[in-house]
Amino acid sequence: MTEKIKIVTLGCDKNLVDSEIMSGLIHERGYELVTNELEATVIIVNTCGFIDAAKEESVNTILELADLKETAQLKALIVSGCLTQRYKEQLLDEMPEIDGIVGTGDFDKIATIVDEALAGSKPIHVGNPVFNYDQALPRKVATPRYTAYVKIAEGCDNNCTFCSIPIMRGNFRSRTMESILAEVTQLATQGVKEISLIAQDSTNYGTDIYDGFKLPELMNQVSNVQGVEWVRLHYAYPGFFSDELIETIASNPKICKYIDMPLQHSEDNVLKRMRRPGRQRDARELVQKIRTRIPNVAMRTSIIVGFPGETEADFNRLCEFVRDMQFDKLGVFTYSREEDTPATRLKGHLDEEVKEWRANTLMEIQREVSKQVSEKRIGQVIDVLVERYDGRNDVFIGRSQFDAPEIDGEVFISNSKLSIGELAQVRITHALEFDLAGEGIQ
Repeated sequence: MTEKIKIVTLGCDKNLVDSEIMSGLIHERGYELVTNELEATVIIVNTCGFIDAAKEESVNTILELADLKETAQLKALIVSGCLTQRYKEQLLDEMPEIDGIVGTGDFDKIATIVDEALAGSKPIHVGNPVFNYDQALPRKVATPRYTAYVKIAEGCDNNCTFCSIPIMRGNFRSRTMESILAEVTQLATQGVKEISLIAQDSTNYGTDIYDGFKLPELMNQVSNVQGVEWVRLHYAYPGFFSDELIETIASNPKICKYIDMPLQHSEDNVLKRMRRPGRQRDARELVQKIRTRIPNVAMRTSIIVGFPGETEADFNRLCEFVRDMQFDKLGVFTYSREEDTPATRLKGHLDEEVKEWRANTLMEIQREVSKQVSEKRIGQVIDVLVERYDGRNDVFIGRSQFDAPEIDGEVFISNSKLSIGELAQVRITHALEFDLAGEGIQ
């Protein structure tokens, strides 16, 4: 009987790409991939270990799935990803339910690890996170057929004091442009229209293997691949956001007017302790420059509240910054104290209750900002990627170029005969809570 394997992916879209590659390798080995864990004889949990909440979710998921050894078909439970890279010893000591472990730099060995786990040997493959994405590896895309993530680099060299990514993912490593374009071409032949470029630090692309910053050139090359309609940029580090990159996004019609650029905070003294680039004046000038050159741009950022030493005055000024900047999208995270990061040694750690209150307060401010921003879209005609049909309400639902998959808003389209996966022109008629509604133009 062919063993049935289910992969459970936790965490970010970069983890999702790793899971898609593992799915391809497992399929090549002859195993059957399933979506229902009750059918699975092997389950692989691809974990996240970035912050406390993610680690807790990973541990709880492992324990819940381990119960399937008693109640379903499960023979082997394998754990991969960031949690295993960082906490291999603790997982082995405290969770005997685990039958195999693979780190972030070894998941290309997953088929062999499944073989060994089923044979009862409890394999452990956790080396240095130096995996090279330029290797030609199979991939089974888990996203809808018209959209896919493409990882352009791995690791990070920025060494922000709060961040454990370099510990789990290693130093910054760009893929070659040839490798990325080959993957994009293959995805486009399978019907993918939207390519989301991802990395821990996208704007640094190419500096380690070429003679400078190559993201603008890469984005133009990706947009030239036949079949690609949208190119979307994620995780742009503000310190490397060049005039050339702004011009590329502004001038290329296939590049989404959407910029995901985590700023993390507004106050100079907090940014300095975070070891983030520049100061608030620099952030304001950069955002203004982007909006001047790309008038219709949608900007997403993320903010950490409750960083060690963040005073009430710092937080109040951060609130004013968010009101003033009018970001289209904003993610707010409470500071998480991560072992082996410099921020753990700083003075002035805050109570969890204070951090949670600040996060909720900031999101309420952003809720009103998002409403105002959405209302400015009323009357515009925009392209929307149609994703599904809601029969109960007789509307199609999709995303504009201003909304990334899964994390941003949607557009509800009435009075139109559309097809899933097509790009349709839609006139926006009104704004909903974080969403838009409009009529399809025939």
